Amino acid sequence: MQTFTQILIQLAILFFSIIVHEVSHGYAALRSGDPTAKFSGRLTLNPLPHIDIFGTIILPLVLLLTTRGRMVLGWAKPVPINPYNFREPKRDIMLVGAAGPAANIGLAIIFSIILRIFPESGFFGQVLSFAVFINLLLAIFNLVPIPPLDGSRILQGFLPPDAREKYMRIEPFGFIIIFFLLFIGLFGRILIPLTLFFFHIFTGLPFRL
Repeated sequence: MQTFTQILIQLAILFFSIIVHEVSHGYAALRSGDPTAKFSGRLTLNPLPHIDIFGTIILPLVLLLTTRGRMVLGWAKPVPINPYNFREPKRDIMLVGAAGPAANIGLAIIFSIILRIFPESGFFGQVLSFAVFINLLLAIFNLVPIPPLDGSRILQGFLPPDAREKYMRIEPFGFIIIFFLLFIGLFGRILIPLTLFFFHIFTGLPFRL
């Protein structure tokens, strides 16, 4: 059973990881010509502007408690982006979409390097293991091509205009689809094993909490 301290630390790591994810979207948009996130004060690691009550607090806490730390997901408030400011909209929407998962993969690499340097056993090792795991899980989850997840932004860049328009029509129903897949356990049966596979590749270790 997870201790209260472990749950707080895991939530803190999750908050940091999803904030870095969103800030990365904003910086990618800025480099592509869109300063909307910058002018909205969202290019900051200060958690307050990024908090979404349900996605950042309620859902992660419920998942941690109900799954005893085996499954946790969440999101921050999406950074505002205006694709009409992009220099090359088709390319730039793909780059902005990819920036979030890329940031999580980068964090997973950093934490896995630290984990290889320090002993894997003990509380510090568990914290580092979770940091690698959650960032890999966030990256893989967000690459699922269901709008509005980042994978859909990448995929739409490869679609012809007619197909792209039809594909993005499902975006208003995207979270309903995602919650349904979470509810029936399909995401868990696919995302967790895939995350564990990459965790072992990154760290050379089995994942334990």
